Amino acid sequence: MRKIPFSVQILLGLVLGVALGFLARANDLSWLTSTLDTVGGLFVQLLKLAVPPLVFTAIVVSVVSLRGVTNAARLALKTLLWFGVTALIAVGVGIGLGLLTDPGRGVTLDTAGATAPTRTGSWTDFLTGIVPTNPVGAFVDGNVLQIVFLALVVGAAALLVGEAAEPFVAINRALLEIVQKALWWVIRLAPIGTLGLIGNAVASYGWNLVAPLAKFTTAVYVGCAIVLFVVYPLLLVTAGRLNPLRFFAGAWPAIELGFVSRSSVGTMPVTQRSVERLGVPREYASFAVPFGATTKMDGCAAVYPALAAIFVAQVFGVDLGFTDYLLIAFVSVVGSAATAGLTGAIVMLTLTLSTLGLPLAGAGLLLAIDPIVDMIRTATNVAGQALVPTIVAAREGTLDRAAYDSAGRRSPLAPADAEGDAGPRRSEDLSPVPA
Repeated sequence: MRKIPFSVQILLGLVLGVALGFLARANDLSWLTSTLDTVGGLFVQLLKLAVPPLVFTAIVVSVVSLRGVTNAARLALKTLLWFGVTALIAVGVGIGLGLLTDPGRGVTLDTAGATAPTRTGSWTDFLTGIVPTNPVGAFVDGNVLQIVFLALVVGAAALLVGEAAEPFVAINRALLEIVQKALWWVIRLAPIGTLGLIGNAVASYGWNLVAPLAKFTTAVYVGCAIVLFVVYPLLLVTAGRLNPLRFFAGAWPAIELGFVSRSSVGTMPVTQRSVERLGVPREYASFAVPFGATTKMDGCAAVYPALAAIFVAQVFGVDLGFTDYLLIAFVSVVGSAATAGLTGAIVMLTLTLSTLGLPLAGAGLLLAIDPIVDMIRTATNVAGQALVPTIVAAREGTLDRAAYDSAGRRSPLAPADAEGDAGPRRSEDLSPVPA
């Protein structure tokens, strides 16, 4: 398998997963469906297992390494600005597509039996969710936003303490190397995880489930595709003076893994490695990618809630005005931070619906197809999380252009060596660099 390019391995896993899923559904093979579910679930669980220690140690080490950097505050502000700009464009795409397609017109669904989801979003979630009640709880719950907050505080304290904190920083550096080494072993299992995740989705959700919501599902995929393959390339060319093909060549493994795993946080380590391989400085990438994985969601928090709000309004016979569309844009740009400590686009959707005064039960109508649309949503999220650091670094003049131009010829899944760069490597060679 090491001689087969990783992307081809993923594709093979996807094709085989679809075939097994159809086989399980057509013949009502519950044991096969259960097996596929277990395989896919274990893969995602292994990915998420490495995230808390990876995020904490990476941010602590990167904060301390900023001792000689004078533009850290400016980088952070520009990152937030570009998060907002790209989210605004993405929600504009979602609203425009919703007005063109009318995804809820002519849809016949039983709204009487629809119930609101148990988890809903609110504007206070950001304030109450960013500070943990205790440090251990943040790691146990896997709350990435709280872990980022703790890491920033601890890293800043270690930076100010100086020489006396070096033993603590050295422990974090060693732990970071260990976690990364173990993570590559998990990532090598991605083709098998893809087989299980896609196979279970096909076996559990057939066309009969998607058919009533086919127009909405198609609109979500088209909207995310426009953001991915039209908006992002235009931003790369105009704002970063960069070749979009090189960006996708370097970021594609992360986008691909996000699509099959449906987890921005679980994909975050691969996203960060992809961004570094694209030439973004490691110190900056260590900040931007973990922060983006919790708050930068152009698919889940922009395209999807815009289309879903229009869909719910049309199904329930509610007319939306110009002010309502402005509210959708506002919630999409700002609201993602309010739900950053929570999981799933449904939480973001309930925040949008409640802000517009639409029935929260409308979100329940879309729960059935959520796993299907979540794949393209997450792929869009991951692409945006890689795009912004790349553009900011290019505009700041810190992007390694040579590394960017050669990103497609090097695997972002191969960890760097002790020198900070593993050098050009063939796409077929995905094995960890020997310590």
